[in-house]
Amino acid sequence: SSGINAEYGGMQRTVETSGLIEQRIASVPSKMQAISAAIESRDFPRFGEITMRDSNEMHALCLDSYPPITYLNSVSHEIVRLVHSFNEEKGGVRAAYTFDAGPNAVLFCEEGDLAELKGRIMKEFNGKVTDVVECT
Repeated sequence: SSGINAEYGGMQRTVETSGLIEQRIASVPSKMQAISAAIESRDFPRFGEITMRDSNEMHALCLDSYPPITYLNSVSHEIVRLVHSFNEEKGGVRAAYTFDAGPNAVLFCEEGDLAELKGRIMKEFNGKVTDVVECT
């Protein structure tokens, strides 16, 4: 449980209490330029790295809030490990993750890696992953 109630939303708590928020705000313009350039040039490895680092940073901000906010759960962390393991085996960034304001992962990969990544997810998370939606 994140300990968030309707009167005191998670991002408001983060803005008011995180010592890291100013750095994140200052970095947004350069991140937007970098991710736009990666998308325009169809540079999936760069897109993936930016996406994962941004997700990690956002969840670090939540943990830096006081009291800390925890959105990710044990399955979320297992998915992060799976993606990094997949990429290591492939010799580069071939899959990427981000998370909603909760424990739900959104994974990205190029079409050529989709079947293998989906198969690995279904095998390793049998019963823990409730849905895999393919968007092409």
